[in-house]
Amino acid sequence: MKTTWSLLAILSLSALLCPSARAHPQGGSSGVAEDMAAAANHWLATLTAEQAAKATYPLADKERFNWHFIPRERKGLPFKEMAPEQKHLAHALLSTALSHRGYLKASTIMSLEQVLRDLEQGKGPTRDPELYFVTVFGKPDSKGTWGWRLEGHHLSLNFLLVDGKEISVTPSFLGSNPGEVREGPRKGLRVLGSEEDLARKLVSSLTEEQKRVAVYTNTAPREVITGNDRKANALTPTGISAAKLNKTQSELLWQLIREYVYRYRPEIADQDLKKIEKAGTRTLYFAWAGSEEPKKGHYYRVQGPTFLLEYDNTQNDANHIHAVWRDFEHDFGDDLLRDHYDRVAHEK
Repeated sequence: MKTTWSLLAILSLSALLCPSARAHPQGGSSGVAEDMAAAANHWLATLTAEQAAKATYPLADKERFNWHFIPRERKGLPFKEMAPEQKHLAHALLSTALSHRGYLKASTIMSLEQVLRDLEQGKGPTRDPELYFVTVFGKPDSKGTWGWRLEGHHLSLNFLLVDGKEISVTPSFLGSNPGEVREGPRKGLRVLGSEEDLARKLVSSLTEEQKRVAVYTNTAPREVITGNDRKANALTPTGISAAKLNKTQSELLWQLIREYVYRYRPEIADQDLKKIEKAGTRTLYFAWAGSEEPKKGHYYRVQGPTFLLEYDNTQNDANHIHAVWRDFEHDFGDDLLRDHYDRVAHEK
């Protein structure tokens, strides 16, 4: 358990060292851009030439789109190869993007690798709480265009900043294995419990007539349908329309949406939520698949004109969660970069 306590110590100290981990100053996107650029440059300044070669890529490099959430070989610089002070600074960078709740979820997901190591006793893939990789694309600049990623097993956080004004945070993937720790000193821990409980409360609140529309199959898919697709396309708008929900049910649906969007600090999340609302709140669809009983395989999705939330819990006897937020135009900042390059070309 030495590795676990070492990681937890790093997380706790990072929160103390980085003011952003405790309180994010107001300042809109420009404030976020300043915080991210400063934190990224502080971290980059500590890297050796060998580390920097692993950690940095040009903004246009296709590696920026090479995302996944399974245990596999990755590009970037892993925490395992960082000095203690570099680990603190990497966590400080992460805290500039996430809300308090989001930072807690992300850091706890990382720590679950030790739980898996103990459960599997070396029989599964390599489990290591420090096999999470930080990668920077382009040159961090509070008024510039650049990106970064933090990724490892069950965690893929992708960021693009354009002209220091616009920020993309999708694809945004969080997973949890185990979904609930059922033995040992951390028994009862459910990192993504809210993502399940809110959706289950919503489906349970539906009338039988509503359920006939919302629950489209009794068999849940084995994985989120969009997987690690480079571009997430809209799925068939299966399920029940938000227009068919009562006031209490509608509020539960919005609580669920906010649970995903507010993984990120308020300056980011507020703008993304406004975009979702502007696209049409009554054209949202909630769909459920699988069992409605706890601890049995289930899946749900929430889809609107501009976004998709997918959640799946079927593997490992329905104790293995994948939860992703995709934006049909905003993933990897595609629309932002397109506008940026059009504008730059025009100005020239």
